Amino acid sequence: MSKGAFHIPSLDGLRAVSFSIVFVAHAGLDRLVPGGFGVTVFFFLSGFLITTLMRMEFDKSKTVGFKGFYLRRVLRILPPFYLVLTVATLLTAAGLLAGELRPPAVAAQFLHYANYWIVLNGYSGQALGTGVYWSLAVEEHFYFLFPWLYLALRKANAAPRTQALVLWGLCALILAWRCFLVFGQHAPTDRTYLASDTRFDSILFGAALAVWGNPVLDGDPKGGLSLWKWALLPAGVGALLVSFLFRDDAFRETFRYSLQGLALYPVFIVGVRAPDFLPFKLLNTRPAAFLGLLSYSLYLVHHVVLFGLQHHLPDLNPWLRGALGFAISLGLSYGIYRLVEQPAAAFRKRLQS
Repeated sequence: MSKGAFHIPSLDGLRAVSFSIVFVAHAGLDRLVPGGFGVTVFFFLSGFLITTLMRMEFDKSKTVGFKGFYLRRVLRILPPFYLVLTVATLLTAAGLLAGELRPPAVAAQFLHYANYWIVLNGYSGQALGTGVYWSLAVEEHFYFLFPWLYLALRKANAAPRTQALVLWGLCALILAWRCFLVFGQHAPTDRTYLASDTRFDSILFGAALAVWGNPVLDGDPKGGLSLWKWALLPAGVGALLVSFLFRDDAFRETFRYSLQGLALYPVFIVGVRAPDFLPFKLLNTRPAAFLGLLSYSLYLVHHVVLFGLQHHLPDLNPWLRGALGFAISLGLSYGIYRLVEQPAAAFRKRLQS
């Protein structure tokens, strides 16, 4: 859910769509809108972006600067995260937001293992609306491990295709692990949906695209852009629809994430290489770009806002509550972007100069 320092066509628009899916689901339409898919897209984009940045750095300097990498992640992700989490926790402690706090649950959020805490103990004990931060824990765990793997592959002079095959192999292993948990251990839904070891593949699919066939660095895809626009893109969209409509629980907890990861390839490749192609024009409009720019802070605040409105205005029409929640979230996220994210980005640039 982080941004790189270079412009990629359709990227902010894809972020905007991803957040919109999440918001609409949390606003009460979760039976109609697959909110979890929005998170999966965020994962894919994160994997693609951080790997593209590492690839560019290695191509230039023949190494990956871990200090710089982790400094960028810390200054990009943590200041807004800790601000919103602290405010939500204090408001809950003061009784201004519903819910009860449990110190171990709150500590799990501050220390980035909230996803495993929820798997073992449920969502109780956290400020309402901050449960969505499980996905940030998954990303933090990935950021901690993946750069070392990528550097090892590059130091071993692995060809781009070989790098992609290694990452796809890891995706296959994670799918096999999910199947074992579901079919062999009868694991609950939260175990496969929230845990890092069962969701890393959603990020790895994006990383694999970054190392081989990168639409930003490698030009048009193999087979020509027309093939991807008129054949593979419809096939990818069709696969996504299957993943939404096929409601079998075993499929949803195992193969769904893998199918979605593969289906995102043509969507992302065509979106980047053909931003003027009709399905993607809206992704490159100013409103979509603006929403995408604020997508991280919007993700942080929106569910807290929705729960707060539900607590203080329980009789308000759900549609009005959703609209009001979006407006408040937009205002708060813009403030966070201007007052926290931009200064942190400027500080990061000064440290790296």
